[in-house]
Amino acid sequence: MNEKQDDIRVVVVDDHLVVREGLRMMLEIVGEGFTLLGDAADGASALHVIEELQPDVVLMDLRMPGMDGLEAITQIRERWPHIAVVILTTYNEDDLMLRGLQAGACGYLLKDTDSETLFHAIRAAARGDMLLQPAIMARILARTADAPHPTRSGSQADELTEREREVLQAVARGERSKEIAFRLGISLRTVGTHLTSIYAKLGVDSRASAVAVGIERGLLSR
Repeated sequence: MNEKQDDIRVVVVDDHLVVREGLRMMLEIVGEGFTLLGDAADGASALHVIEELQPDVVLMDLRMPGMDGLEAITQIRERWPHIAVVILTTYNEDDLMLRGLQAGACGYLLKDTDSETLFHAIRAAARGDMLLQPAIMARILARTADAPHPTRSGSQADELTEREREVLQAVARGERSKEIAFRLGISLRTVGTHLTSIYAKLGVDSRASAVAVGIERGLLSR
């Protein structure tokens, strides 16, 4: 491991050795600007590795024996909120992905992704950006479009303004604040104000959680 000062430091968590080795090869051989600090085969082991190595980004599987990825993400969010978590997923895990976003993951990545998409995802996570692949988001929205959308008692979710819904929709597309500001013709500060209001109304504290709740409550359109 030849770590450079500016490298993005990564930990991979997956119970399949072939997945861990494949990601290791992509990061160590192809990926310039990344350092794979270590890996783990389950959530409990991952917490020990993360505590010791303090990575910038964790690539986290959801279905694992023992402590699963959802519980691990929840604990990472509570103990090390500065560490970004990207879910490793397959096409048939939409419900789990939503729960992972609610737990504090910043987005998700398909296990069979190409190297450029992987590198983009890790860089985006390290910057604190939201990572939602359009094809997967469209599929989730299609699945939930006709489903009932419960709201919490006393929730202000239905009181989102039209502009707040536009901002939330943009966040769901993975747009950064400066991109939202440019497209909507508003300032970065105004985008931040809208996000703060959205978080308060939805009872969340992150972009990922806002999107997850927005999907559950039917606040996002296809």
